[in-house]
Amino acid sequence: MGAIITRFAPSPSGYLHLGHAASAAKAFGFAQDKGGICLLRIEDIDTTRCKPEFEQAIYEDLAWLGFTWPSPVRRQTDHLDEYANVINALRDKGLVYRCFKSRKELEADGTHPIVDTGLEQDLIASGKAFAWRLSLERTHKHLGDIYDKLTFLDHGQEVRARPDLLGDVILARKDIGTSYHVACCYDDYMQGVTDIVRGVDLLESTHIHRLLQELMGWPVPRYHHHALLVGTDGKRYSKTDKSLAIRAMRQSGATPNIILAQAKQLG
Repeated sequence: MGAIITRFAPSPSGYLHLGHAASAAKAFGFAQDKGGICLLRIEDIDTTRCKPEFEQAIYEDLAWLGFTWPSPVRRQTDHLDEYANVINALRDKGLVYRCFKSRKELEADGTHPIVDTGLEQDLIASGKAFAWRLSLERTHKHLGDIYDKLTFLDHGQEVRARPDLLGDVILARKDIGTSYHVACCYDDYMQGVTDIVRGVDLLESTHIHRLLQELMGWPVPRYHHHALLVGTDGKRYSKTDKSLAIRAMRQSGATPNIILAQAKQLG
């Protein structure tokens, strides 16, 4: 087995909270236990919510908790042209299609997101914005029997990939030209990530990610989905609860040891 590389990849759309501390402890701890390294990555493609002050706070809070990482830190908005190349490659293979409607519009009228060629050209000519969606029907035909045999490892157990769980996902949003799925998978490939330690809330996305890895010929990391830290009410922590922000806890007198001890409640 080669060198272990994992990553912690928060979005700077708010201040890190106790749940993030728990997830960071899982990722950095995994790397430490395996004699590997844990990268820090900034997933900031949501330009409407991500702010520079939140990014700076990520560095400060993680360093205060005692975590270290290699430099430079990869910031996704610095690589939008690379993600566009991925979309172009899938488009050239005929595996994506333009979608001119929002999710709400599709749910409201029940229409299929694929439009006929004539209407599509008219919409493009009119300047109508569109997203790129991955066609599961086309990818199934493209891969043949391989499609139904895709698997990934989660905690060492083989799991059959079920891309249909999320359907024809958006791979390039109207506003930014990429999506979490593309940017995340491409970055893992480019950074040589061997193991992905992340919350179980992203397990369904892993099924799509396994499909993208197959379509693009990228290595398949090992996955380790962990339970999410939840409050006494059973709800997962949120960035909207400012009292649980790491910096708020710092200001109230909490120490790194106290916060990490609370974070170890994570299953």
